[in-house]
Amino acid sequence: MTQKNNQASFIGLGAVVLWALLALITAFNNYIPAFQLLGSSFFVATIVGVIYMLLTKQSFKIFLKLKWYVWLLGIYGLFFYHLSYFLALRYAPPIEANLINALWPLFIVLGSVLVLKAGLRWWHIIGALLGLAGVVNVSLASGISSFNWDYIWGYGFALACAFIWSSYSLLSSKLPNIPTAAVTGFCFATSILAFICHYLFEQTIWPQTTFLWAMLALLGAGPVGAAFYLWDYGMKNGDIRSLGAASYLSPIFATVFLAMAGFGELTTTIIISCILVVGGAVLAAKDLFSTKK
Repeated sequence: MTQKNNQASFIGLGAVVLWALLALITAFNNYIPAFQLLGSSFFVATIVGVIYMLLTKQSFKIFLKLKWYVWLLGIYGLFFYHLSYFLALRYAPPIEANLINALWPLFIVLGSVLVLKAGLRWWHIIGALLGLAGVVNVSLASGISSFNWDYIWGYGFALACAFIWSSYSLLSSKLPNIPTAAVTGFCFATSILAFICHYLFEQTIWPQTTFLWAMLALLGAGPVGAAFYLWDYGMKNGDIRSLGAASYLSPIFATVFLAMAGFGELTTTIIISCILVVGGAVLAAKDLFSTKK
């Protein structure tokens, strides 16, 4: 792997860190209806993209040059992933839904062979499986012993989440000539679609304090904003296998951050899961530490 690939991969890991904060920041915004929250956060994400384009002096004409299938891919990845995620949480318990959704890093690692024809080495496979074991370990400790078929629709939507995000990431990596700034347009389209759904299905509830407004803005600027730009760049220019396996850091770190903020308890099980996930991520991402130019 070249030094440029390494740098791009580390940039992509920035998205994983930001996504680890998603659950914590969302905890402060859970009073806002789902589609309203989605539309608002992606509107802020659009502003982040516009600022990025202005600072890098990129022309807004790029949106006119994007092919229809590029727009379709962007909306597919951002809007339909979140739509499936919200439906999964509606029709299945959160722990089970998140466990199934957490399959997407493994799908990326394995899918890279089929979609990208990338060589899959033993450390990629073992690293991804260690990450999966860590997530399963903390989920089982939370009370899951078997799946309940009463929640089959929720499980299906959660599985759709994993497939949508992994396939979106893999297909995006096959479009290296599409600038990361194009994500700005995808965020804007997602925001519009979400607000339409909000208008049709929900009642509007806005933040009542300055702190809550700040949390809403932070959600759009970070986990639902900058994260998608960092991820897009990492997918197109870095090592997708290493990034996929390292993505298991996100759900574990999210649990740690929630515990540190008082939303849960940092137990021995979580610590063991952290060791499994971090160990797996380091193993799978060992290519990132090569210094080839």
